[in-house]
Amino acid sequence: MNPRLADVIAVLDRLYDPSWAESWDAVGLVTGDPDQPVRRILFAVDPMREVVDEAIAGDFDLLVTHHPLLLRGVNSVAATTPKGRVIHDLIRTTTALHVCHTNADNANPGVSDALAAALGLRATRPLNPMPEDPLDKLVVFVPTENVEQVLDALAAAGAGQLSTQHAVSASHGVGGGRDGSPASSGGASASTSAGGSYDRAAFTSVGEETFRPLDGASPVIGRVGQVSRVAATRVEMILPRHKRRTVVAALKAVHPYEEPAYDVYELAELPSNRGGGRVGVLAEPLPLKQFAQVVADSLPRTQHGVRVAGDLERMISTVAVVGGAGDSEFGKVRSAGVDAYVTADLRHHPATEAQAYGDPALVDVAHWASEWPWLRDADRLLREGLAARGSTVETHISTLCTDAWTLRL
Repeated sequence: MNPRLADVIAVLDRLYDPSWAESWDAVGLVTGDPDQPVRRILFAVDPMREVVDEAIAGDFDLLVTHHPLLLRGVNSVAATTPKGRVIHDLIRTTTALHVCHTNADNANPGVSDALAAALGLRATRPLNPMPEDPLDKLVVFVPTENVEQVLDALAAAGAGQLSTQHAVSASHGVGGGRDGSPASSGGASASTSAGGSYDRAAFTSVGEETFRPLDGASPVIGRVGQVSRVAATRVEMILPRHKRRTVVAALKAVHPYEEPAYDVYELAELPSNRGGGRVGVLAEPLPLKQFAQVVADSLPRTQHGVRVAGDLERMISTVAVVGGAGDSEFGKVRSAGVDAYVTADLRHHPATEAQAYGDPALVDVAHWASEWPWLRDADRLLREGLAARGSTVETHISTLCTDAWTLRL
């Protein structure tokens, strides 16, 4: 069964959450009706004229690109401009366009993961990690006989849905308790798991609570003016901070007490396995000249080619990569202590300054070539996500080279 465009976008947004995009970016659906059916999808790096022509000629219903068509604000999409004509043609032919840009850069797996994998890097980690999504811990005391009912309600509101990395951070959160899910030292599924690796995860401990209702109270248990002692269970659950209001409302609605006793703690932010760039290790060290050849052989060929800066006999073991323009990340690369840095669009002054500092060897590739390997990941992950929903599509990866340079003399 073919999905609707909205179904495809839902899977893409789970893989490349728009909230992961940089504040200046323009990601998401550019053209297309969410209700239109999608049979064929084309993946490409750039929404250039020739790529759009390829999508239209191939009768593709959706074009997914890495780079935006409209990165900066416009006040006209008249067909008198090149981009205006592209938009008119996309709409006229009911060809949808969707952009996954810096949200795909910061995803895991994302653009730099695909580049690292193409170069054979292992044990990768983010060069510039993003913080984990903000988490709270809810602690509430519940009559023991009502615990299961409260757990069900809190879980339905979004508490206790944890990835493995959340499980690790939760076990060290403030509040004095641990969640009930197994801890993992790797946390590998933290950003790729939709909704978490576990649900209804909680920690419970049985004790006793005591209270004395005063005049005006309507106690469920005990009497006004008398001290009561009740077997109670302390319940702790982790929740996304943006769901705090919903979870607390669910707690108050289901808790048997007139005034339930609860606390909400904000957990410390920890680095996630999402973020820009990757740092990894080669299977075996290589001289810089040989490593640069591996880079050239592993990426699509362009007129730009591969430029190298550094001692060609230097042994390369640890490598940092950034898909796309990366000379703004020299500070992070320097701190990472790597032997080589593979990226695109390196400018003269940052490159010479890096060499003056004795920084890693530099391997500069074409912008388009550094990001093209991501298309294969996006293609595969989207098809897997749609298959899990019972949908099938036909996909194709564009091999049109849209690098800006067409000749090098």
